[in-house]
Amino acid sequence: MELQKVGWIGTGVMGRSMCMHVLKKGYRINVFNRTKDKALELLGNGAEWCDNPSEVAAKSDIVFTIVGYPSDVEEVILGEEGVLNGAREGTIVVDMTTSEPSLAVKIFSEAEKKSVEALDAPVSGGDIGAKEGKLAIMVGGKKDIFDRVYPFFECMGQNIAYMGDAGAGQHTKMSNQILIASTMIGVVESLLYACKAGLDPDEVIDVIGKGAASSWSINNLGRRIVKKDFDPGFFIKHFVKDMGIALEEAKRMKLSLPGLALANQFYVSAMAMGYENLGTQGLYKVFEKLNGK
Repeated sequence: MELQKVGWIGTGVMGRSMCMHVLKKGYRINVFNRTKDKALELLGNGAEWCDNPSEVAAKSDIVFTIVGYPSDVEEVILGEEGVLNGAREGTIVVDMTTSEPSLAVKIFSEAEKKSVEALDAPVSGGDIGAKEGKLAIMVGGKKDIFDRVYPFFECMGQNIAYMGDAGAGQHTKMSNQILIASTMIGVVESLLYACKAGLDPDEVIDVIGKGAASSWSINNLGRRIVKKDFDPGFFIKHFVKDMGIALEEAKRMKLSLPGLALANQFYVSAMAMGYENLGTQGLYKVFEKLNGK
C-alpha cells in the first residue's frame, strides 16, 4: 500500500506543528483532536476534520497519534471509537506520545491481530524542535515498517533512530527524560547562583553554554528562564507523567534511580504550587520559593 492519506490525532503544543510539516509536503491529512479549535489552523490549510479516531483511521493509510497520557493513548487507539476499530488491513499506526513501553507492546500485539502495523515513536525537542522540524525521533517496532515511515519522520525531525522491537522507542525516551530531569535541576541552581552573585545570567549562559557544561536545556530553557518566560514547550504535568513511567519501569527492572526520584519530587512540588501548566523551566519558580524569593 502506498502511504498517501495521512491521519493525525492530537494537535497540541507539538502535534500541531508536526502535522503542519507533513501537510506542507502535500499529503492529504485527516485530523481529529478533542478540542476542535486547536485544529483550526490545520483545517484552514486543507486538512479534513473527522469526528473520532476511528473515522480518521478509516480514511487513512497511516495514522499518527500524539496525545497527553497513556490513558489517552489507550483510548484513541484501543478504545471503542479508537484507531484500530476503523483501521483497514495494512494500515500503519504510529504513536508519537511519550507513553508506557508495556502499552506500546500491547498496541503492537493488538494491531497485529488485525493485520495492522504499529510503531512507537516518541519525540524530543519540545515546541521549538517541533516548529523547526528538528525533533529527535526514537522508534520501536518492525524495521521494514520504520523504513516505510521514514519519509514522514524526515518531515518532522533530523535525528531519527530505529531502536529495536516494539517498546524500544519508549524505553529510549525514558532514558532521555531521566537525563533531562536531573539536568534541569542543574540549570535552575546554576542560574540562581549566577543571579545571587550579581552576574548577568545571559552572559553566564554565553560562556558555560559553550563549554563542558553545555546542554540543550541551559542554551534554550535557560534563556527562557532569564526572560521570565515560563510558557510551555513541554508541560510540567506531562513531565511528571514521564518521570512516573520511568520510575515504574525502573522498579520493575529492580533498578535504583535516586537522582530521578529527587527530581520528580521537586516537580511534584511544582504541581502542588499550581505550576502544572508551565513549561519544565517553571522549576525555577520552585527553587526561588525555596530560597525565600
